[in-house]
Amino acid sequence: MKKVYTCIICPNGCEIEAEIEGTYVLSVKGHTCDKGETYVRQELTAPMRTIATSVRVEGGELPLASVRLTAPVPKEMIFPVMEQIKKLSLKAPVEAGTVILKGVCGLASDVVVTKHIKEFKHI
Repeated sequence: MKKVYTCIICPNGCEIEAEIEGTYVLSVKGHTCDKGETYVRQELTAPMRTIATSVRVEGGELPLASVRLTAPVPKEMIFPVMEQIKKLSLKAPVEAGTVILKGVCGLASDVVVTKHIKEFKHI
C-alpha cells in the first residue's frame, strides 16, 4: 500500500511517498534529506509528538506563560499529558527555562516554561 506523508521535521515540508506493508517500509521517495525517511519510519512504528501550550500565572503582568515539552512523547499520550498540564498554575514571577513538571505522566519529558513573566506591580 502507498501512503503519503508531509514531513514536519524541517522547514522543507517534503511530501514523502512510502510503500508499506503493515509496519514494514518497502520504499520511501520524495524526501530531500535523511530526516524524512527517519520520520516516515517513526510515524509507522511509534509516532511521537511535542506539545507547546500555556499555563495560568497568578499575579503576573500576563495571565499565561508559554510552556513546552523537553522531548517528544508517544502520540497516544498527548491527551493524558495535556490533562496534567491543565492542572498546573504558577505564581509570578516566572523564569523562562524553569521546569515545572518533571517526567510528566512518567515519561522522559519535562514541562518547561518558555517565557519570562514578571510580577504585576500596582502603581
